[in-house]
Amino acid sequence: MNIIIGLLSGIAASMGFGGGFVLIIYLTAFAGVNQITAQGVNLLFFLPVALVSLVIHQKNRLIKWKVLLKLIPGGLLGIASGAFIAAHIDVSFLQKMFAGLLIFVGFKELFHKNVDTGTKTKEK
Repeated sequence: MNIIIGLLSGIAASMGFGGGFVLIIYLTAFAGVNQITAQGVNLLFFLPVALVSLVIHQKNRLIKWKVLLKLIPGGLLGIASGAFIAAHIDVSFLQKMFAGLLIFVGFKELFHKNVDTGTKTKEK
């Protein structure tokens, strides 16, 4: 089962869907791991997935480096803030926040209207 969950998480993460939701739900709901530990495992799991995805996306010229460089400072600040907050929040509240986020994103995606941005996909 762990291999299947790892595979699903890796596929979702490399496609940009945030595979952590699969991994964290599995770890907390089915493997009996507490929320904080599951988040740590998810972060470590993400490192090799991100590296492989970065190489493949760069090869396919899908990364806009100018945009990325502008986002990095805020991302670093968010990482530090999130880690600090997560370490000082009650685990049950953190679980409820995560569940609420999943429900919100699920409903948003379910009822979101697709808007054509006018961009073309790369054809092979």
